Amino acid sequence: MSATSRYRQAWEGFWSEASEEPGSVFWDAGPDVTAGLHLPLLRPHLAEPALPLVDLGCGNGTQTRFLAERFGHVVGVDIAAAAVEHARRGDRAGRAVYRVLDATDKSEAETLHAELGDVNVYVRGVLHQCDPDDRQALADGIAALLGTRGRVFLVEPSESARLVLGGLARDPAGPPPKLAPVLRHGIAPGEVADAAVPEYLRSAGLTVLARGEMPLVTTEFTSDGTRIELPSRWFVAGRTH
Repeated sequence: MSATSRYRQAWEGFWSEASEEPGSVFWDAGPDVTAGLHLPLLRPHLAEPALPLVDLGCGNGTQTRFLAERFGHVVGVDIAAAAVEHARRGDRAGRAVYRVLDATDKSEAETLHAELGDVNVYVRGVLHQCDPDDRQALADGIAALLGTRGRVFLVEPSESARLVLGGLARDPAGPPPKLAPVLRHGIAPGEVADAAVPEYLRSAGLTVLARGEMPLVTTEFTSDGTRIELPSRWFVAGRTH
């Protein structure tokens, strides 16, 4: 079992208790400030836009439903069965399909690829939640899903996001209400070096086609009413021929 698989219990606990109210989860910002801003960065690099799209780490499916309105076949996957059930309940129209998947297990990724063929992948803020020893395995799993024609859009908090999150966690008044349950379940984000992310992709056999910086927007606010945003870096990658 991979080290990240040991986090499954923490995520199951978190999603089993999480409210289904929109915006109640710390990172569950609306698509207008998340996937809606990311798609224009991905689309110019899609070799085949008609491929299925996998939303990796779909959580409660907020972004998955948005993506399913714009792509013909969308699959939301998450390591936690409780998250997948959240996503299914939230998708009353059945716009997407949902599966439990540990993407750090390459055999699971290869099995899904055998079913779907090459896919495009959207992944937001998952790498830093992996055990450091599993981060290359996640990149390898993504590469297995992409095959030869797929492209991935990956966005991760920058190194400097640690200062933001650390400050919130150590606030004398306690962490913000939406961050508190994340910490209570032992889900502590780990720092990923900015230079490491493209190296994980390259080591998986992928070429970085585009990159940039864009904050990851949360649903939480500081005491003065300022929305909390995490400095982040995004990458588009795929195999080139």
